[in-house]
Amino acid sequence: MRKRPLVSKDRKVANQKAKEQTRKDRDRARIGMMNGEEQYLTRRDKGPQRRYVRNYIDARFSIGELFIPAAILILVVAFTQPVAIQQYFTYAVWGLLALVILDGIIVNYILKGRLRAKFGTVERGLAFYAIMRSVQLRPLRMPKPQVKRREYPE
Repeated sequence: MRKRPLVSKDRKVANQKAKEQTRKDRDRARIGMMNGEEQYLTRRDKGPQRRYVRNYIDARFSIGELFIPAAILILVVAFTQPVAIQQYFTYAVWGLLALVILDGIIVNYILKGRLRAKFGTVERGLAFYAIMRSVQLRPLRMPKPQVKRREYPE
């Protein structure tokens, strides 16, 4: 029989090995999640319908991608320009926000039709999931985009 103690005699070495193994597991899970491997995805990102939504959103250009850079530009203008110029930029932000909302409504309508055609039903929360992903800057999306622009899923 292979008998060995439950706790190593050298606890410092055992703790070090355990920490190293935990770090390796965490790194593997992080890389797996970034690459979109199903077993490492969070509950928010798991499932075939969510993968389809991610691929569809990542394949298209969205007005929402411009919102964060525009907001940063507005902040810079707000601190450096006269009030008259700030006012025009404020109107521009409201216009951009209206376009983002309109884009979200259109994406929601298109995605629900495509999901019904492919899967038969549509999971709850996919509209919000799609809109939130479309507002994020493409390089910062998690999991990373798995498709190139204009490579729409079937």
